[in-house]
Amino acid sequence: MAPPAARLRYNANKSDNGVVLTKKPPKKLHNNQRKEIKKSANGLKIGTPVIADAKTSMIPSVETAFKTLISARLCSAIWSYIADCDETFNYWEPLHYIINGHGLQTWEYSPEFALRSYTYLLVQGVPGWIYHKLFNPSPILIFYMIRCMLGFGCAVMERFMYKSICQEFGIHIGRLWLIFQLFSVGMFVSSTALLPSSFSMYFGCAALAAWWHLNYSLAIFFVAISTLLGWPFGGLIGLPIAVDILWRKQLWKTFLIWTVISAFTIGIPMVIIDSTYYRKLVIAPINLVIYNVFTSQGPNIFGTEPLKYYLINGFLNFNIVWRHRCREFT
Repeated sequence: MAPPAARLRYNANKSDNGVVLTKKPPKKLHNNQRKEIKKSANGLKIGTPVIADAKTSMIPSVETAFKTLISARLCSAIWSYIADCDETFNYWEPLHYIINGHGLQTWEYSPEFALRSYTYLLVQGVPGWIYHKLFNPSPILIFYMIRCMLGFGCAVMERFMYKSICQEFGIHIGRLWLIFQLFSVGMFVSSTALLPSSFSMYFGCAALAAWWHLNYSLAIFFVAISTLLGWPFGGLIGLPIAVDILWRKQLWKTFLIWTVISAFTIGIPMVIIDSTYYRKLVIAPINLVIYNVFTSQGPNIFGTEPLKYYLINGFLNFNIVWRHRCREFT
């Protein structure tokens, strides 16, 4: 079921909790109010504990949450290792080719298969190429610069999502979400991974945040970026958004207009860039779906795992959150 009006819920949360997320200038106090505050302050002894109630509970502001998220993602950029061989050979290797003009060819970027988009690599490669041309640093510095850039981009999207959660579902739920995000192993690993699935995660979060803000045009655009430039299977996150726009809100015109805008601003440039690199007409997302779903190997080309693998993996990535989630189904 789609979320209700965000602004009404946000105003209700503010009135219930007495706490706002944005900073406002302090109100001017009258002389009588100043005397009362000073008198009450003098009445407290040093070391007297102050008991916090619901109205004085700590709620991180949006900017404070953003700073903590940036810190966590930059730690990931520096200390998280590359756990996926695909990240090394399918993305860092061709990215090295884009920045330095030489490198080894991976089979997914071979014209024979053309499963991956060069447009996605250029989003990371152009800043790395500019950094390389201006300062001529070592490849290691370029590596960490790109990872820090990915971590910063992830934090920007998480900031947007944190603000949306606080406004739509309440500031206390937003606070819990922030804590879980900061200590999630899965987010620590994926936030700075040079993978289309991570890129799709960034804009998938942004699409949900825009949806909760009732900004349907931006939600459609972010879903298009997530699907076309990132991971085509991530487009499933747009299904509930589409149902809400078309079925509940009946905004057919908005949906069609922004679908066309997304196709012209993202899809057509992507096809032109990829076709230039591959030297033939290529629509990489379609090639990837056909190869992984409709070929004889299908999605089982790299094997399958039993159910317990996914249960254990969920606990490793989301720790106690996954445990409490599983308890709801038992």
